[in-house]
Amino acid sequence: MNTLALNIVTPNGSVYSTEQAELVVLQTEGGEMGIMAGHIPTVAPLKIGAVRVTVDKKVHYIAVTEGFAEIRATGVTVLVQAAEQSDAINVERAQQSLRRAQERLEQDKKEGVDYHRAERALHRALNRLDVAKYR
Repeated sequence: MNTLALNIVTPNGSVYSTEQAELVVLQTEGGEMGIMAGHIPTVAPLKIGAVRVTVDKKVHYIAVTEGFAEIRATGVTVLVQAAEQSDAINVERAQQSLRRAQERLEQDKKEGVDYHRAERALHRALNRLDVAKYR
């Protein structure tokens, strides 16, 4: 089977890298996108979600924030603010983040908290907790 390279990069460096991806599934603004070797060149905006990578018939999950994916016939580069592999997610910390985001959204009704920022924090925490299930 043909494979492609995948590199998930944050401002702090590479979080996940492989040369043997059989399938990469991204959560784009336009919907879910599956990529295999030979895909046409594309740039896609990403939303908060999970990147699923199949390597040697095993699926790996990486939680990512918003960003962009550059897709080439031989590889995919994902550029995001933050990314964590499922087995590296601190579930307790993610649950604390979820509680803080929920509290901020409740305060929004009273104190004028930045609703969009709190909502993004909520989505990031929910995504991390969801991806952590795939350890």
